[in-house]
Amino acid sequence: MTQTGRRILITGGGTGLGADLARAFATEGAEVVIAGRNAVPLDALSSQMPGIVPIVADVTDETSVRALFKTAGPVDIVIANAGAADSAPFGRTTLEQWNAMLAVNLTGVFLTLQEGLNQMPGWGRLISVASTAGLKGYAYVAPYAAAKHGVVGLTRSLALEVARKDITVNALCPGFLDTEMTARSVDTIVAKTGKSASEARAALTGVNPQNRLVQPAEVTAAALWLCGPASAGINGQAIAIAGGEV
Repeated sequence: MTQTGRRILITGGGTGLGADLARAFATEGAEVVIAGRNAVPLDALSSQMPGIVPIVADVTDETSVRALFKTAGPVDIVIANAGAADSAPFGRTTLEQWNAMLAVNLTGVFLTLQEGLNQMPGWGRLISVASTAGLKGYAYVAPYAAAKHGVVGLTRSLALEVARKDITVNALCPGFLDTEMTARSVDTIVAKTGKSASEARAALTGVNPQNRLVQPAEVTAAALWLCGPASAGINGQAIAIAGGEV
């Protein structure tokens, strides 16, 4: 399917899933704007492919998000992908950790989708990247799971508001992805439990009934489909990409 003539904005677009999304949409002909707090990966990706424009922005800051969309210009597709993960036993989770997880994983999605919707002239697609943590619970990541549950609720509520427009709102809920974020999770498990890296990785892959990490390309394929002509009736959905986990 072609995305020629469309402009897409992807937050958290410099690495991991965001980078995979950017490359795929650019390959399909879209003008792609990638945003993130660190200019280095954004510039590195944009230098590799024509049609990708980098903009430094912080999705937790309302002024920064507004400036991002003003610089980007009108966009047809918005993917709120920026996120972060942290873990701690609930009884030792600090308010700072709680606030940090909600700021980037929930407030960042709210600000991104709100500004994206307000500038959409007509046809549009709003996609949030949640997680299977938005559909179920995981131990030791209560703030992260709470934020992702919030993203799913936000997605479903907003979808009802725009249902009579030519705009859809959906959430993608991948399981553990084969990305840098999961690699950092492995490092955290090793540091906090004494497990080996292979044991830590096995613990994460074992959550997936297919006993593997989800590939970014699988999530990207779902995003492309949501932006294609056959998905106009898909609205307010939280789509799990997790090998049957949920």
